[in-house]
Amino acid sequence: MLSLRVSCPASLCAPVEALLRAEPTISSLTVHRGASLTPPGDVFLADLPRETAGALVDSLMDIGVQNEGTVTLTPVGAWISRPGLVAERRAPGRSPDAVVWAEVTERAYSETELTWTYVSFMILATLLAAIAIVTDSVILIIGAMVLGPEFVPIAAVGLGMVRRRRGLVRQALRTLFIGFAVSISVVAVVALLARVTGIVDVSQIESARPGTAFIYTPNWWSLAVSVLAGAAGVLSLTAAKGNGLVGVFISVTTIPASGNIALALIFGLWSEVLGSTAQLAINITGMALAGWATLALQQIVWARISSRRVRRELRPRSHP
Repeated sequence: MLSLRVSCPASLCAPVEALLRAEPTISSLTVHRGASLTPPGDVFLADLPRETAGALVDSLMDIGVQNEGTVTLTPVGAWISRPGLVAERRAPGRSPDAVVWAEVTERAYSETELTWTYVSFMILATLLAAIAIVTDSVILIIGAMVLGPEFVPIAAVGLGMVRRRRGLVRQALRTLFIGFAVSISVVAVVALLARVTGIVDVSQIESARPGTAFIYTPNWWSLAVSVLAGAAGVLSLTAAKGNGLVGVFISVTTIPASGNIALALIFGLWSEVLGSTAQLAINITGMALAGWATLALQQIVWARISSRRVRRELRPRSHP
């Protein structure tokens, strides 16, 4: 169940109220006349199932509420209501499967901004990956994978393509490119200092590394894992109770590959530079395409569910 709050300009109050009154899955509707000071108008509060929230928000945006007012969705942790239960049963689909596109898009925009925090996490994760490669530590590689913040920008590329948000695609690609470029550059400088001071020598990099050799030896399994991880990650981002992101983080080889690129550049291991670059490109491309395909499929499925609901409501009912 979600709680909907609409701060509505006076010029749009009538169509907004009509829209909310006509929605059969709203179990509670409250109108505060003149309660909104900015913009001057009314405030609407409603409770509705997650399954119908996306379509309702799209209808509010079609009216133009977002241009002067505000639409807010808040998850309800616990609710006790017979009308709410009836509304949940009346709504199409299942709540955990429902995609609230406005919610997903907002998260994508906020988490793909190029910020100091994002770049810092990229640098720290890549540094940790570089140490893991020198010590051939699988545990540290996993830690670096979990620490890396790059998945949401990768998923946002697919979301932007599906929802036709070119600005989101540009923002996500810019954040990815600059994040990887800065983190690789910083780790390369640290690796150079480590080489000059003798902390790390080339023999440590050239020696057999059975635990981390997969980083610079991409194959068809690399593509398969990235596709599966991309699809699972997008489902976790869009689902109401998704908890699979940690599994995604420790499945893909983006951060470890960037760490190995930095090390191999400094120590002149050009075959590893090429192999790690290919690994990085395969993982990013596979996850982005899998995310796009998964989101496109979800959009098609929910569009069909919504259309069936509309046809069902328009169907004339027989009376005894």
